Formats: sequence, C-alpha cells, structure tokens
Amino acid sequence: MPLFFRTRLSRLAVVFASFFAAFFIAGCAQLPRAAAQEGLNSELWTGRISLQVQSEPPQSFSASFELKGRAERGELSLISPLGNVLGVLRWSPGEAVLDSGNGKVQRFASVDELMAQATGAAVPLDALFAWLQGDNAAASGWSADLSRQKEGRISARRTEPAPQADLRVVLDR
Repeated sequence: MPLFFRTRLSRLAVVFASFFAAFFIAGCAQLPRAAAQEGLNSELWTGRISLQVQSEPPQSFSASFELKGRAERGELSLISPLGNVLGVLRWSPGEAVLDSGNGKVQRFASVDELMAQATGAAVPLDALFAWLQGDNAAASGWSADLSRQKEGRISARRTEPAPQADLRVVLDR
C-alpha cells in the first residue's frame, strides 16, 4: 500500500478516535438541574447520604441523593454509584409515596412512616431540612453535629428510641 494511503488512513483513524472520545465524554456530562420543579419552589441539595442502623442484623445504606422541596412538600431521589435511581420518596400534606422503580409504588399515611420504611429509621425530615440550612433544630432522640456544615458535612445520631442510628450527609459543592 502506498505511503500516501497509509498516512491518510492514520489521520482518518485519529479523527474517528477523537470524535468517539468526545462523543463518549459528552454522553457522561449532566445538564444542570433546575431548583424549582413541579411546584417545589425551594432549595435543591445534592450529595451523598449514609445511614447506619444498629438493628439486628445491622443495616447500612449509602447513596447519592437529590433533595428538593421542604419538610411539608418535597422529593428525595436516591441514586446508585452507577447513576441508577434506586428510589424516589415524595411527600405532601396527607400523602407519602415511595417509588422503588420497576412499577413498585408504596403509599404511607405519613412522611415519618415513609422514612422509617425506606431507611430503617425514622429520620426527622423537619430537622434534616433545618440542619441543611445550618440551623441546629431539635429532634426527639437525635443530636446533630453541624460543626462542619459550612464545608457541606452534616452528621446526626439517634440514641432513642432503639435502634441507634448514624446519619451522615456530604453535600456537593
């Protein structure tokens, strides 16, 4: 094969490789999400959340999350490390729903009942929203450590009622 064709084929291979690399990288990008969707005109928090419950057997859970809304009406999406939505929790006055994907939707009488079912411990949603804003709100049985809240790190521990639970939140910056 003449040198001219080999050089041209090499250049063409580099162009195609560059195109596919750019296409692949662009496919991994995420568009910014709006803070106000579906009437939830309030803040949007994203990051990682973990909850360890000292039950028998012990339970441990961690995921990326997207939280929007407020304690009265909101939505919490839990996302796997691969970007798959593990579940979506939605609540409003008189209604609480857990959508686990694959067509499985569960309804609950209260957001407290929903949180207990989804996480294994009744996470105090009112207090969680306050903690995210830097307000050390009281929650029965829970104590929060907001000393690193300005760095986007929050931790809280439930001592009563049993079982004990540890909650950690790391916000995206």
